[in-house]
Amino acid sequence: LAFCALLHSFFPDAFDFAALEPDARRENFALAFATAEERAGCAPLLEVEDMVRLPVPDAKCVYTYVQELYRCLVAKGLVKTKKR
Repeated sequence: LAFCALLHSFFPDAFDFAALEPDARRENFALAFATAEERAGCAPLLEVEDMVRLPVPDAKCVYTYVQELYRCLVAKGLVKTKKR
């Protein structure tokens, strides 16, 4: 749900966050990754099956994906960064 919540904050019209089921991990990951790719242009660096295989996904993989999502949101002008 965390990925869905993050994406919903930038694209509230993409899906109904309140209707998501916390136990539907596979569907939530699929929705989040599809939304990130469609709306933010974020490369699908993670596979749904990799995320649901273990109770806790690999932290380095998640961190890499979040960095890529951030980069895409900045490129679309949805996140402001400080100028040096």
